[in-house]
Amino acid sequence: MPRRWLRAPWVAVLACTLFLSYGCDRPRAVDRATEAGILLVGSGPEPERLDPHLTTSVSAFNILFALFEGLVAPHPETLEPVPGAAADWSVSEDGLEYRFYMQPEARWSDGERLTAYDFAFSWRRLLSPALAAPYATMLYAVEGAEAFHRGETDDFGTVAVEVVSAAELRVRLRAPAPYFLQLLMHPATFPLRESVLRAEGDPLHRDTRWAVPGRLVGNGPFLLGQWRANQLIETVANPHYWDAETVALNAIRFFPIADLGAEERAFQAGQLHITEALPPPRVRHYRRNEPEVLRIDPYLGTYYYLFNHDRPPLDDPRVRRALSLAVDRRAITDGILGAGQIPAKSFTPPGLAGYEPPSMPPGDLDEARRLLAEAGFPGGEGFPRLELLYNTSESHQRIAEAVQAMWRRDLGIDIRLRNVEFRVYLDLRANGDFDIARAAWIGDYLDPHTFLSLWTTASANNFSGWSDEAYDALIDRSDRIRDPEVRHAVFAEAESMLFERQVICPVYTYVTVYLIRPEVRGWYANLLDWHPYKHVRLEVSAEAAD
Repeated sequence: MPRRWLRAPWVAVLACTLFLSYGCDRPRAVDRATEAGILLVGSGPEPERLDPHLTTSVSAFNILFALFEGLVAPHPETLEPVPGAAADWSVSEDGLEYRFYMQPEARWSDGERLTAYDFAFSWRRLLSPALAAPYATMLYAVEGAEAFHRGETDDFGTVAVEVVSAAELRVRLRAPAPYFLQLLMHPATFPLRESVLRAEGDPLHRDTRWAVPGRLVGNGPFLLGQWRANQLIETVANPHYWDAETVALNAIRFFPIADLGAEERAFQAGQLHITEALPPPRVRHYRRNEPEVLRIDPYLGTYYYLFNHDRPPLDDPRVRRALSLAVDRRAITDGILGAGQIPAKSFTPPGLAGYEPPSMPPGDLDEARRLLAEAGFPGGEGFPRLELLYNTSESHQRIAEAVQAMWRRDLGIDIRLRNVEFRVYLDLRANGDFDIARAAWIGDYLDPHTFLSLWTTASANNFSGWSDEAYDALIDRSDRIRDPEVRHAVFAEAESMLFERQVICPVYTYVTVYLIRPEVRGWYANLLDWHPYKHVRLEVSAEAAD
């Protein structure tokens, strides 16, 4: 039916009845939702918040992509930068100066005009030391940004972000950064309106409640309709979006379902168009019996175990190396996951922007035992009983149990497992309250820098406690090199240092494994698993029509 028929409040009324009226003699929820232009998505764990500057979870980012838009937007298939809030841009010959020209029709979801100032305010907030934003270092490519963020000056005028006019923003970089336009597609760089935040309190206070229904004002293709904790987050089409004519969906309903088995059952019951993931043991079933709904796509991410370097004996690189050498990665990817995941040989996934990372030492039980004995724990004797932290997930649990068994069998050490809810996991990890923690890093842009900058001293996402000035200098140097071959050599030197010190324990390189109904169109595979919702549409399948 025509998209204009379903606008708030009609969207909210219909959406709220989708599941309540489900029954064997009535159309399935997905069929009615398809007719109504409402996408039903399993979104993984409950997002910790919807503040673009403070959230770090993929589940939150996927919702923020509906609510906001950066200066540039990702092409739905290639992820190449295309016009977003900026209609056009120019780059100086030396690659240092960028000029962005705003969309003439760009508006906030309440109808107010979107201006270049809104981006300048947002970036000032992101870089403000008082906010302690986890992605603030992302803007260090901008001249003066690092000094401002470090508190060396409180004058934002020293940061090379200039509002030339309401319609033009000028940015100067400290050095050419080939990934800069890709940065501007990340939620941390999205615009915020100062008056909206100030109406709810101090913009720099982390707990100011502005990012909630009725208060959040965004500039994306959808606006925040409702948020029922651990039940659903609904976004509805934004009539003030500058490219509203392209938007085919009337609403998106995100269902935070951490239990993969429950999510799969919801899909089979006709309650979801798309799942966030799939229980690993079920991959074989769908390959054999329902291949038309199974999707396995490449994904720019690494699953790893994080060591707390501030806690003995994990402060000893010999212990960290022994633990890593004793992990049978092939047994995990083939025996537990079974969907094409690749045993990790590096932290950076191979082939990213032409970069081939150095390989870490392969598994070697004899060497692992030798190192453990050299560190004072022969055969595991006297080794303290450490804890391995992971958030609730069937796959995380199965991997943790397998690694626990490997370390017990092959090294003679006993590691306790601790399973917590996602928000608790994030708090414990951020506060350094763990020994070993399951972790993952998903690329924020298509460049090795997004992986290797994680372990710099300044990175707010470096929870290991490890810091090295020489490593920091290498990553800083990479930003100043335009020659790809020379730049990749610097990255390789930095990544080799990660393995020499065994900073972390990479386990495998991701793929995305999920279920998707044929009614969903415009949902393309790409390395970042980004799906600009303005390009997604629903078409009634022949099966549903019958």
